[in-house]
Order: sequence, then structure tokens, then C-alpha cells
Amino acid sequence: MARSHNVLSAVRQALDGFVGQRVLVKANRGRRKVVEREGTLERTYPSHFVILLDEDKQYRRISYSYADLLTDIVEISLCGQKGLQRVQFTAS
Repeated sequence: MARSHNVLSAVRQALDGFVGQRVLVKANRGRRKVVEREGTLERTYPSHFVILLDEDKQYRRISYSYADLLTDIVEISLCGQKGLQRVQFTAS
């Protein structure tokens, strides 16, 4: 249990450095349904993080857990001057 807590803490600390940056989120919703959304990493919390979406001049927030990143249910790519750079996390 302590090991998994340390891994999730490490993922949170890594994401803390990207707060305020534009990201592309690719989420696997099951049954071959994959959703891609672009937004801003708004905030990190102890068990999840929040992305602010600005689609069609409507602001919405979506949240995912850090475990979703570790199990590849969710992928995050940074939108920068060099294009998209995927951020990868491992459980080891």
C-alpha cells in the first residue's frame, strides 16, 4: 500500500510542474471509444487532477485520477512550440 501511494505521489508531483499549460488528453472510454480533448491543466489534488476545456466558447472541467495515467486509460500530451510531447508515467 505504501509503495502505491509513493508512485501516485510521484505522478502528482510530475503533473504539478505542468499546471497552467495546454495539454491534449486522450481517454479510453471502453468498447473502442477514444475521446481526445484539448484544454489547460488547471489544478492537481491528492487523488485526481482537473483539466479546463474551452470548447465552442463553453468552459467545462473534467477530472481524472492518477491511476488512470498509470494504467494508460488516459494519456496526456503537452502542447508546445515543438508540437505534441507525450508525458509517460510508469508504476516502477
